[in-house]
Amino acid sequence: MSLSIRLRRLVFRCAYLVLWAYRVIVRPEVSGVKCVLTDGDHVLLVRHTYGPREWDLPGGGIKRGEGPATAARREMREELGVDIPNLRDAGEVLAALNRSRATVYCFAAELRGPEITIERGEIGAARWFAADDLPPRIGRLTLPVLRRAGALTPRGGPGAPPAAPSRRA
Repeated sequence: MSLSIRLRRLVFRCAYLVLWAYRVIVRPEVSGVKCVLTDGDHVLLVRHTYGPREWDLPGGGIKRGEGPATAARREMREELGVDIPNLRDAGEVLAALNRSRATVYCFAAELRGPEITIERGEIGAARWFAADDLPPRIGRLTLPVLRRAGALTPRGGPGAPPAAPSRRA
């Protein structure tokens, strides 16, 4: 692994710890995006190089003055090297993250045989999983977001119809 990648990973880990501490102490309201990217009956999950070592949906924070859809497209370009013009709004999930109230804007897109180029400083791994065979260690918002996007049935299996956008946890 190159020095550049190791240095970027160190920066991401340090930033994660600083943000975690800030959110625990200040408890600000935060917002972010998660994207459900599918290829047929498979969903793309990533492992970040910082934070818990769980499989999670790609996404990230929303910058000041940036709309959620713009943030989702930016995050997919930065993390995965993909442009997604056909992003579908899948609603919102409300959650408590590090004692802060969080609004997670959910988006979905179908990609056919996509060429993924992960940003190695931020993303340690990216892998396609069958929607009905997800790994055991996943982020706590992964299932609620997959359900919002219609990638899972209420019981967790594949094939649910897309959910109408609304605020549900």
